[in-house]
Amino acid sequence: MTAGDNLFGRLLGRTSAMPADTPVANLTGLQLQLDHLGRVVTINGTLRSQLASHLGGDARPLLRELLCASSALSVEGSPADWQRQGLDLDFRGAADQVLHTRGWVEPDGDHWTLRLVDVSDLLAGRQLAGHREQNHQLSSQMSEQLRVCTLSRLPDVLNEHLASLAQRWRIPCVAMALLDEDDQGWRIYGQYTAHDAPALWQAGQRLGTGLDSVNGNVPLSLAQGRSDNPRLQSVFGNADGFLVPYRDGQGIAAWLLCGVYSTQSQTSERDWLNLTAALAAPLLGRLREQRHHQQLERVEALQGLLGTGWWELLPATQEIQLAPQLQRSLSQDDGATRQPLSLWLELIHPADRQELNSRLQDLQALGKPLLTSVRLQRSDADHNPIWYRVQGQVLGVGDSRRWIGFMLDISDIKNQQLQAAAAHARLDNLIASSPAVIYVQRYVSGALHPAFFSDSLLPLLGWTLADCDHAGLASLIHPDDRDLYFERTRQLLREGSVRSRYRVRDKQGNYHWLLDEAKLLRDDLGLPVEAVGLWLDVTDATLAAEQVKQSEERYRILVEDSPAMICRYQPDLTLTFGNTPLANYLECLPAQLPGLNLGHWLSDEQRQAFVQRISQLSVEFPVSTAEISLQLPGREHAWWVWSDRGVFDEHGALVEVQAVGRDNTEVRRSQQQLTQSAKMATLGEMATGLAHEINQPLNVMRMAIVNVLKRLSNGDAQIDYLTEKLQRIDAQVQRAARVVDHMRVFGRRSEIERHPFDPAQAVEGTLSLLSEGLKGKGVEVRLTPADFSVQVIGYADQLEQVLINLMVNARDALLSQREKQPDLRPWIAVHTEHDSRHVRIWVEDNGGGIDPRLLERIFEPFFTTKPIGVGTGLGLSVSYGIVENMGGRLSVSNGKDGAQFCVELPVVGS
Repeated sequence: MTAGDNLFGRLLGRTSAMPADTPVANLTGLQLQLDHLGRVVTINGTLRSQLASHLGGDARPLLRELLCASSALSVEGSPADWQRQGLDLDFRGAADQVLHTRGWVEPDGDHWTLRLVDVSDLLAGRQLAGHREQNHQLSSQMSEQLRVCTLSRLPDVLNEHLASLAQRWRIPCVAMALLDEDDQGWRIYGQYTAHDAPALWQAGQRLGTGLDSVNGNVPLSLAQGRSDNPRLQSVFGNADGFLVPYRDGQGIAAWLLCGVYSTQSQTSERDWLNLTAALAAPLLGRLREQRHHQQLERVEALQGLLGTGWWELLPATQEIQLAPQLQRSLSQDDGATRQPLSLWLELIHPADRQELNSRLQDLQALGKPLLTSVRLQRSDADHNPIWYRVQGQVLGVGDSRRWIGFMLDISDIKNQQLQAAAAHARLDNLIASSPAVIYVQRYVSGALHPAFFSDSLLPLLGWTLADCDHAGLASLIHPDDRDLYFERTRQLLREGSVRSRYRVRDKQGNYHWLLDEAKLLRDDLGLPVEAVGLWLDVTDATLAAEQVKQSEERYRILVEDSPAMICRYQPDLTLTFGNTPLANYLECLPAQLPGLNLGHWLSDEQRQAFVQRISQLSVEFPVSTAEISLQLPGREHAWWVWSDRGVFDEHGALVEVQAVGRDNTEVRRSQQQLTQSAKMATLGEMATGLAHEINQPLNVMRMAIVNVLKRLSNGDAQIDYLTEKLQRIDAQVQRAARVVDHMRVFGRRSEIERHPFDPAQAVEGTLSLLSEGLKGKGVEVRLTPADFSVQVIGYADQLEQVLINLMVNARDALLSQREKQPDLRPWIAVHTEHDSRHVRIWVEDNGGGIDPRLLERIFEPFFTTKPIGVGTGLGLSVSYGIVENMGGRLSVSNGKDGAQFCVELPVVGS
C-alpha cells in the first residue's frame, strides 16, 4: 500500500495511525509542533493562513485553545496519548469560519508533530450527498401521495406537502402556480403561509401573464432581478424570493414560488427542479386526467341532449358500429354496439331508406361524402316525425381506410322548418286576402321605388304594381296630400319609421283614406336597403271621426252656451272640466278650473256631506241630487241645486263624476223670508199668551213688594221674611227674562249652516212659550218626557216653529170645539219616540179631528179652515217645508180623540 492510499484510508477513518517512516515532504496542509504537554511550538503548512490566531513571540498556547469547542474534547491529555489515533479536529478559522482537518501525531525528537490535511470538501460532499438523498426520498414520497390520493383531496394533499417543504427549508411563503387553460394566465392552485409571514398569495388567485416573461431554464432570484423583471414585483409583493419552473412537453406548465426567501448553497438548482417536478408532474397529470374525464362526461351529456353520436361502417362484415349514446338515442338498449347494416337500415323510414343506402354505397365505392336527412321508422312518425342528419366521410387511404360519420337529431329544426313552410303558405294566403296592402320599396339612388305590393292592392284600388311605379304612385296621391306624402318619405329615410295618413285615388277615380305605416331596413353599414310597410283603408273611420269631431264641437258649444253650470270632477272633488257659467260664479277663467277643488268653497260640514253623498253612488244608482251651500267670492252665501252622475270603470270603481247645477240662491232666500214671516206671524198670534206669561211674574213681584212695604210701615221687618220675599222677586224676574230671551232667539233669522241638536230642546222651548198661555185658556198640556238623547241635523228654532204652529192650531181647534161643547176638557199631548234611524215627535189633541176631505189639502199654502182675517194659511205649509229641508217628513192623521201630527226626522249617523 502506498503512502497516498494510506492517506485516503485515514481520511475515510479506516486506519488509526500512520507509519513513522512516512516522508514529510509528501504531506501538505498543516503541521503543528507540540511539546510533551500539548502546547504548540510552531505552526507550518499551507493552511496556516486560514487559522484565526497564529503564534507570535514566546506564546505557546495549548492545542485545544486553537480548536472549536466540539473538537477540544478530542485532545485531552498529552500528545503521547494521541499516538496511533486518527484525529478529526475543527480549528477556529479566520472570519468566524471553521477549518475541518484530519490527521495524526508522531514523535519528533523531544517534541511531537501533528500532521493535518483539509477535509472540508470531503465532509461537504458527504453532507450534500445525504441532503440529496433526503430530498430524493421526500420528492418520491410527495409524488407518490399525489398520485394515489383521491381527486377531492388533491388540493389538501398539495397544501400539506407545501407546508412540509416550507418548514424543512424555512420558507415563509410557498405556492404552486399552474397555467389556467381558460384564460391562458397563471393561477395559484395551492399555497402555504407561515403564521408570522405576510400573505403574498391566496388559493385561486389570478397572476395574469406576468410569469410568461421569465426565462424558465434555471431558478431565478427575484432579489437580484427586480429592475430587470418589474412585472414580477406585483407577484412577490416587492419581497425577496425566487421561483422554480416545471417544464413538460408543452412548455412551462407550473411554477414553484418561494416568497420572502433567498436560495441557499446546500440545495442545488437541480434539487429545486426535482422537488418542483415531484409536486407538479403528478398534480398536472391528475388534473389533466380529471379534465379529460369531465370532457368525456360533457361529450356524452351533449350527445344525449342533442341525440347525436358517431358511427363507423365496417364493409368487411357488412356491419355498422354505433356510439353507446347514439344507440340509446335510437332506443336500442340490447348492449351490442355492432349490428348488421341491414338491421340499422330497418330503423329508417321507408321513404328515406333507399336514398340512404344508395349514398352509403357511394361512400364506400367512390369516397363521396355522405350528407342527408332521414326519418326514423316510428308508429307515431306521421304525427311527430323524428329526423336525423346523417353525415359521413372516408379517412385514410389504401388498406387503412375507415368510413366514419355521425347522426344528429334535428327533429326540432326540421319540424320547425315544416311548420314555418306551412305558416309561410298561410301567411301568403292571409296577405292576399287581407284588407291591408303590404308593400316593399327598394332604396335606389336616394329614392324609394315600389318593388312589391300584396294581392290585396287590386281589389282595394284596382291598380297593379306596374301602375304604382315610382313616377305613377305620386300622381295617385290627392293633390292636397302630396306634400304630406313627400314629407313621409323624408321622415322614413331620416328616422327609420313613419306613420301617416293620406288619400289615394282608385281606378274609378274615388279617393280612399289610407293609413301608411312603414319601417326602413338597413344593412350592416347602416345604409338604407328597403322599406317595408302597409296601407290600411281607414276611409270609413276617418269620415266617422270627422262626424264625431263635428258632433263634439256642437256639444262643446252647447255646454259652453248653457246657462247651467256643467263640470266634471274626480272623487276627491278636483275639477277636470268646467264651463263658462261655473267659471263666472267662481270668478276665474274656464282654463283655470282644471285642478281646482270644489271643497275650497264648502264648509267642513258641507264638504263632509258632499263626499259622503258621492261615495254612495254605484253602478245601480249612479245619480244623486242635493242642494249645497257655498261661500263664493264676493257673496255671503249661495245655494246650488246640484245633480251628479258617476262614471265607473269595469270593476265598478268610481272614476269621475259629471255634474249639472243651477243657482237656487234667490229661491232659498225667498223660502227663508217666508219662514221668517211665518215665524213673526206666529209670534203675533202668541202675543196674548206671551203678555200673560210676562204679567204673571209681574203680579207676583207686585204682591211681594206690597207685603214688604206693609211690614216696613208697621215696623215689623224681619230679616228672614224680607229674604224670602226678595228671593221670590228674583225668581220671577228670571222667569220673565227667560221668556223674553227665548222670544228674541225665536224671532231672529235661522243660521245658514245646519247643525246637530237634540229635538228635546225644541220641545222644551215650545212649552216655555206656550204652556202658561194654554193653562190660562184652560187647555191641559200632557207632556211625556223623553228618556233618551239623540241628535238630528237642522235648525232648532225652525223645529220649534213647527211645534208652535202645531200646538197653536190644536189650541184654536180646541177652543172652537169647547164653544160648541161647554163640558169639553181640552188637552194637548206631546210625546217623543225613536228607533235606530228616526226620531218622531207626536202632537195630539182631543178636538175631534179634521174633516177627512180636507186632510189631503192641509199642507197647501194659504189653505185654512179659520175664519177670514184670523189665519194666513201658511203655518202648516211652511212647517211642511221646514221638516222636508231637514230630510224628514210631516204627516197628519185622525186618531181616537182628535188630530195626530207626526214630525219624523233622521237620526245623525243613520
